Amino acid sequence: MKNPIKILLILLLSALSLSWIEFQVKPWKVPGKYLNLKNPYVDKTDTKFVGKTLYKIHCSSCHGKQGLGDGVKAKRLKSAVPDFSLQDFQKQKDGELYFKSFIGRDEMPNFEKKIHKEEERWLLVNYMRTLKKE
Repeated sequence: MKNPIKILLILLLSALSLSWIEFQVKPWKVPGKYLNLKNPYVDKTDTKFVGKTLYKIHCSSCHGKQGLGDGVKAKRLKSAVPDFSLQDFQKQKDGELYFKSFIGRDEMPNFEKKIHKEEERWLLVNYMRTLKKE
């Protein structure tokens, strides 16, 4: 029999590389209609804190209270949970955030049926913008 340690090491390295590939963030394919979608509520003041409330209810368990991707459910997910405070996240267009937040994919659920009102969806996008690093 060949060296069992070498075989074991090769198997271990193969398993690790496959798990790393699984954990990698795969790029989102955002349809053109969302890329160019304009936020009609971009300048609206959310005096009733609708966006913040929706975030607490629907997003914080995975994305964390401050949007750092460290919510209580984040560790149980296979895919990485984005940090909303980072520049790479914040530089996305509002339409991209809208698509990703409400249409979803894989472990990111679809919220179209849970958050019905268009205004509420945009107020949530606006709230996510407030989580950027200063």
